This record gives sequence, structure tokens and C-alpha cells, in this order.
Amino acid sequence: MKKYIIILASAFLLLAGISDSVAQSRYGVIGGMTFSTSRISELSRAPMTQWHAGLTYKLDLPLGFSLQPSLVYHAKGARIKDQRQFDIRMSYLELPVSFQWGPDLLIFRPFLDVTPYIGYALGNQLAASGMETSRNSWAGLNRFEYGLGLGIGLELWRFQVIGRYNWNFGPLSSAGEAMQGGFVPFINDAFSSNNFGGFTLSLAILFGGGK
Repeated sequence: MKKYIIILASAFLLLAGISDSVAQSRYGVIGGMTFSTSRISELSRAPMTQWHAGLTYKLDLPLGFSLQPSLVYHAKGARIKDQRQFDIRMSYLELPVSFQWGPDLLIFRPFLDVTPYIGYALGNQLAASGMETSRNSWAGLNRFEYGLGLGIGLELWRFQVIGRYNWNFGPLSSAGEAMQGGFVPFINDAFSSNNFGGFTLSLAILFGGGK
């Protein structure tokens, strides 16, 4: 686990270490709400509201382009129903890299956003109706994730608001592995080709730079 955390943190610092002489750069904090779910056609499901927070770094490039990597703690989850209701909550250390384009209209800047991301799971909880939330087994779970987000944003002075839909391409579980003391079998099967996706609404506050 430490190896993946070090890789993500190093990648963020490398991107954030690009020289200011190349273009104007700013740093800041970012956070917001996550409305996550998973693509499970066989079971009744509902979105689960979670959250994300971390650090961000924005590099302004010519022709209205900008590059904005972030390092965030991201809580996700899904609520599914079979004969009972199950809440699955997982937390990730994520490195999203936002590629943005939009015209600078002096007072504000609207922009389009394309964000590939990778992440590594740090926390894992399972709760069922009639039982308390407990730490779930990692057996059979894929802790590494990767995906793509598409969205739109608005930048006003030192504030950014970004709405983004995220697709997660990696499977959450390995169906061939038994999940002892963890997910019940039907959940294991349901997540064997799916992971958490959903909508995120983020607010960033930027510091530094000339504006």
C-alpha cells in the first residue's frame, strides 16, 4: 500500500513542480460532494452521497488551455438491495489530472474539463440493514482504480466550480477469489466487472499567480 501512495504523491509533486517560467501557476485546496453508484443491472441500486477533499495545482497554458492535477482523498459508495439493503463504502487516494479549455472573459472563465485519474483504496466498509457498519475484508477486492471524468467548470477570480461525471473502468472485485469474512457472494458477482462511478461537484480555492 505504501508503494502506491508514494507513487501517487510523487506524481502529483512532479506535475506541480513545473517551472513558473513556462506559464502562470497557482495552487490551492479542492473539495466537494460525490454522488456515487455502480452499474449493477441485476440489483436495485441507489446513489450514495459521499465527499472528496485535497490539494490542487493549476498551470495556465497558451490559447485558453490549462492543466490542473490534484491529490485528493475520495470517499465513494453504493447502496444495493437484494433481500436486504447493503451499503458499501470505500475511500481512495486519487490523482486526477484535469485538462481544461476555456476563454478568459476577464471577469470569469467558463471551461470544458477532461480528467483521467488513478487511485488506490485506503478504506473499506460494509453495512447491512440491521447491523452496524464494520470494516470489510480485502480478500478478492481490487484496490487499484482508474477512470475518466468529463465535465464543465466556471472560474471566478480565485474560485472554481466544477461539475463532472466520472467513469471508473476497473473492476471492484475479482470474481474468481473467495471473499471470506467480507462481501456476500452475490455482491462479489455483481461487482466483478464494475466499479464506482458517478457525479462530483467540486469547489476549488486557488492562491498565488497574478490574478
